Amino acid sequence: MSAVSDRLPAFPWDKLTPFKATAAAHPDGIVDLSVGTPVDPVPELIQKALVDAADSPGYPTVWGTPELRDAITGWVERRLGARDVTHRHVLPIVGSKELVAWLPTQLGLGPGDRVAYPRLAYPTYEVGARLARAEYEVYDDPTELDPEGLRLLWLNSPSNPTGKVLSKADLTRIVAWAREHGILLFSDECYLELGWEADPVSVLHPDVNGGSYDGIVSVHSLSKRSNLAGYRAAFLAGDPAVLSPLLEIRKHGGMMTSAPTQAAVVAALGDDDHVRVQRERYASRRALLREALLSHGFRIEHSEASLYLWATRGESCWDTVAHLAERGILVAPGDFYGSAGAEFVRVALTATDERIAAAVRRL
Repeated sequence: MSAVSDRLPAFPWDKLTPFKATAAAHPDGIVDLSVGTPVDPVPELIQKALVDAADSPGYPTVWGTPELRDAITGWVERRLGARDVTHRHVLPIVGSKELVAWLPTQLGLGPGDRVAYPRLAYPTYEVGARLARAEYEVYDDPTELDPEGLRLLWLNSPSNPTGKVLSKADLTRIVAWAREHGILLFSDECYLELGWEADPVSVLHPDVNGGSYDGIVSVHSLSKRSNLAGYRAAFLAGDPAVLSPLLEIRKHGGMMTSAPTQAAVVAALGDDDHVRVQRERYASRRALLREALLSHGFRIEHSEASLYLWATRGESCWDTVAHLAERGILVAPGDFYGSAGAEFVRVALTATDERIAAAVRRL
């Protein structure tokens, strides 16, 4: 076991513990804006679907029920503009983080193979490469990478942590470059329905991929758009030639979404109203926090989408974390996401209206 764990970096969130204690000591309590975990209720129609499917004594299937696959294909076409999506083009997964962490291993990557991801990025992309013993590197523009030995290219738009959105033109250019060099492209689009100052586009859109899904797969999650982080509900959509062997591997590994969760996902993907309501909540919180941070002397970069504000005071991110902790506000230091974030903090919108209002007063 130590041989596996020794491949991994230190778990970054442990470093926040003393700052969390400082923030928690505030007379009015902590406002925790560090982790993007939903706090609002799971919509009732989704809870009802889960309860109605609670009597599920048999094993679920890894590929999911036909109803689940219908729901995913329907949503991908309705929401992302994809065309001619069949059951072969989709695959349910047990939350997106497990997929990111284990994808290089499931693809058979190893020493000598390269995995690339954005310079500022979710740390699990690196973890996945480390688990597979593959090499890893970061980029500003992936088309400037050496394609030799590059087996897996991660895109993340909207970005976690920055909220940056890749334009349709950039996506089209990157997809074409990856195909030219035979590089498998996975696009993490888990925040796609949370665009504020930009309208995020999927790699599944025909304007981006030319009507072909060859060599591309998109990753989607219901954690943020439907408050289902506790359900571990997500899915892949894209190239059947990639998804089919992944399905076989995941069958052998028993990586299946529970039957009640599958029923809940069907309900969630079939209803757009609860997504609109949740977007409105986040939009209101974002506007209040953004103005408060600006008035407090912060500069905000990107942040045109997703659930975060990428903010800086032009100092070490840890100095900023300490400054805010003294005011009872906990945020994530930017260097958790790469050295390029050394002077930034990530401020999550995932707190109740009451806690957001408390943070605004303190700022």
